[in-house]
Amino acid sequence: MSSKLIQPPSMAASRGAISRRTGNAKMLLSFSNSNRKTLSFSDNPFRLRPMFIGKVTEQSSASSPNEQQEEEKDIAVSQIKEELYESLKGINRGIFGVKSDKKAEIERLVELLECRNPTPEPTGELEKIGGCWRLIYSTITVLGSKRTKLGLRDFVSLGDLLQQIDIAQGKTVHVLKFDVRGLNLLDGEFRIVAAFKIISKSSVEITYESSTIMPDQLMNIFRKNMNLLLGIFNPEGLFEISYLDEDLQVGRDGKGNVFVLERTEKP
Repeated sequence: MSSKLIQPPSMAASRGAISRRTGNAKMLLSFSNSNRKTLSFSDNPFRLRPMFIGKVTEQSSASSPNEQQEEEKDIAVSQIKEELYESLKGINRGIFGVKSDKKAEIERLVELLECRNPTPEPTGELEKIGGCWRLIYSTITVLGSKRTKLGLRDFVSLGDLLQQIDIAQGKTVHVLKFDVRGLNLLDGEFRIVAAFKIISKSSVEITYESSTIMPDQLMNIFRKNMNLLLGIFNPEGLFEISYLDEDLQVGRDGKGNVFVLERTEKP
């Protein structure tokens, strides 16, 4: 018995046949089940088999920025401080420059602290600000020819940078300690005396009053570059206290510089 292969009509032919039979009317193909529910499809052949296009999102092992922010919210202040102190090791307070990736890391940790500031209105709690603080990081730098002119490469070593705040007098004294090789000086220092007044819940305005270098031998070294020295370390201007607790202070001046200080005993 022979078999005859029957070719299905082409799409164009089928479309034409449908068009001739139905005209402008819609042809409905109905399917009924035992519950008499009917499913209907229009005569458009492309609607007989609807397609759904969805976007598949691959899960990445890396956290999204929002997820990272949520995770950072849960980090305790003590952990942030620990990471900050670890980041500050070996950079000499940043005075002589810091690599960009290290600077970005420190800035991130500082911002995390600022988001957790336990003293949002520090000028209303001045007793927490008073006392002596030691600088452990600053974005102020002494580089290139400035460092050479001040002898801060080999001849002069920069020691502690202290901030002594007298709340009762409304004064602040900034002390830069120096050790000069060859002069048999146990220490020398550059003092800047300034007054401050409260201008907002978190900011003060600092006004320069005077500066001195002791002993006289040290003054002879810096005499020609006093203006340079003062220009770098003069605290005059706006100062915002962006984080303050019992032993750590973070501040930003009007030029955008960042200062991180830890509480210490007055020398």
